Amino acid sequence: MAFPDLQSFIRLLEARGELVRVHTPVSRELEITEIADRLVKTGGPAVLFEQVLGSDFPLVIGLMGTRERTALALGVADLDELAARVRHLIDLKGARGLGGLLGQLPKLRDAMNLPPRRVNTGPAQEVVWRGDEVDLSRLPILKCWPQDGGPFVTLPLVITKDPETGERNMGMYRMQVMGRNVTGMHWQRHKTGTRHLEKARALGQRLEVAVAIGGDPALIYAATAPLPPIPGLDEFALAGYLRGQRYPVMKGVTVDLDVPANAEFILEGYVDPQEPWVMEGPFGDHTGFYTLPDLYPQFHVTAVTMRRQPIYPATIVGRPPMEDAYLIEASERLFLPAAQLILPEIVDYHMPPAGVAHNLVVVSIKKSYPGQAYKVANGLFGLGQMMFAKVIVVVDEGVKVNDFAAVWREVAQKAVPGRDTLTTRGPTDVLDHSSRGWGYGGKLIIDATTKRPEEVGGAVSSRDEQAGDLAPEAFAPQVAASLPTSGGVLAQTQTPDGYWLVALNKTRPGQAQELAQLFAAHPAAAGMRHLLLVDEETNVHDLQDVWWTILNNIDPERDVWPQGGLLVWDGARKLPEEGFVRPWPPKIVMDEAVVRRVDALWHLYGLAPLQVTPPEKEGAAQ
Repeated sequence: MAFPDLQSFIRLLEARGELVRVHTPVSRELEITEIADRLVKTGGPAVLFEQVLGSDFPLVIGLMGTRERTALALGVADLDELAARVRHLIDLKGARGLGGLLGQLPKLRDAMNLPPRRVNTGPAQEVVWRGDEVDLSRLPILKCWPQDGGPFVTLPLVITKDPETGERNMGMYRMQVMGRNVTGMHWQRHKTGTRHLEKARALGQRLEVAVAIGGDPALIYAATAPLPPIPGLDEFALAGYLRGQRYPVMKGVTVDLDVPANAEFILEGYVDPQEPWVMEGPFGDHTGFYTLPDLYPQFHVTAVTMRRQPIYPATIVGRPPMEDAYLIEASERLFLPAAQLILPEIVDYHMPPAGVAHNLVVVSIKKSYPGQAYKVANGLFGLGQMMFAKVIVVVDEGVKVNDFAAVWREVAQKAVPGRDTLTTRGPTDVLDHSSRGWGYGGKLIIDATTKRPEEVGGAVSSRDEQAGDLAPEAFAPQVAASLPTSGGVLAQTQTPDGYWLVALNKTRPGQAQELAQLFAAHPAAAGMRHLLLVDEETNVHDLQDVWWTILNNIDPERDVWPQGGLLVWDGARKLPEEGFVRPWPPKIVMDEAVVRRVDALWHLYGLAPLQVTPPEKEGAAQ
């Protein structure tokens, strides 16, 4: 089902009981975030805030805040259908003769929907602000988290054009409002926007930029998708394919760029590569930590165009699960067939919310020879944005990759520390605060597949001299009274799956290594396979919270090592005395006064009481 615009999708959600209108005035500074965060973590509805204090426009949030709503937005009954559609499209085998050609027509019709369709006018230019009329404070742009550097546009579709080739790009890059007509432009070093800016610098010219806010859901998703570098395939083409019809675009009023004709707002302007970059941030990011301030270019807004009655769409990111988890899952499904074309033994893969996309990838394979797990993992590291993956876990084809608890049981039972773990190095996401260098760090491959005889003859720990896979009964949690409590240990527990979860108050360098030696030598380690060390803010009884902290806070080459029969994961903060020179960012926590305010006003919002157990949280707490 194709939606002509965002508002048609909003009407459908409201008709289905998936969107609630809030008539009570709300603040765009933190209050909307607190409401939206509670709802997305409990599978609640999208919300249309009709009165945002200090703004002329309503705001909608959480439009794709569940798996089901994301599927609906992309025109499928279930996200798994995306893989089937792409597999059908790319299976364009040569057809001979008229009969063979006619048999390909349905697929060719799909492909013809890819290029955008030029129109002369559209709703997105019904109202135009120019010059002194431009005032971004009139839009309900959110300050999401207490330590954010200011309000941020969180759902922008940033459009640029290669100054040399004319290649078009659309990406989603956060934008901090720095004045009535100026924002930051968070173009990281790996992004296409950065490449376009550098070309403009070399040519001695400004780079024109258009930022669409809104558009139909397929276009919003397409701006987040990690598209492969295929000529003719851009975000408008992907949206056209998902819609089943060519995407309508028109020329901007002050920029020579194609903009979506059905957007709610469009910000037009430029980035001057000769200007000094400005300090942007902090920002409560999708990692669940603040991204600390850094230098980025400025975007100057020369015009704002909009519908006559626009709705401002927004999202929030932070501690998982968040709305972006479902957009990530859509990309998984969409690009699974392409990954299988290159690595045909792949059965399925998944990036769990606890891994915030790039920190953890679980892949199941049809294994037929020794070493195949490493071949697949290394192949994945070379596929587009998969190069940012930090930990790849490879499991057998019968394991459900989206069953978080089952995956880690497989790891405990089939991956012997040191024998079935391999560290390497490569590019990392620049938001990774724990890597050994900016955008560069360690990676970990865990082979949790059933081993062949050739794979069990290498180095193993003394406990695992037999080097066979372990049955679940091999793990025996110890009683709490027998566990060690020295070295800054604040809380700990052991799971039936062989994981020892320990929260510590880190006060000195080398403390994690000391604890690892102590714990590995303790009798309580006899039934354990992994030692997970986390900070004092982590709940050791919540497996999701533990793994989220671990995966954010490790550089695998530095922080994951075999100790006796344990694989140690040091997820505590790193200190300057340990050679870590970058500032360590705080975890995102909402201001308590805002939490109390939302508690007090919840009954006025017209929202249902919150569920106790999040319905879409993967893996039960241990």
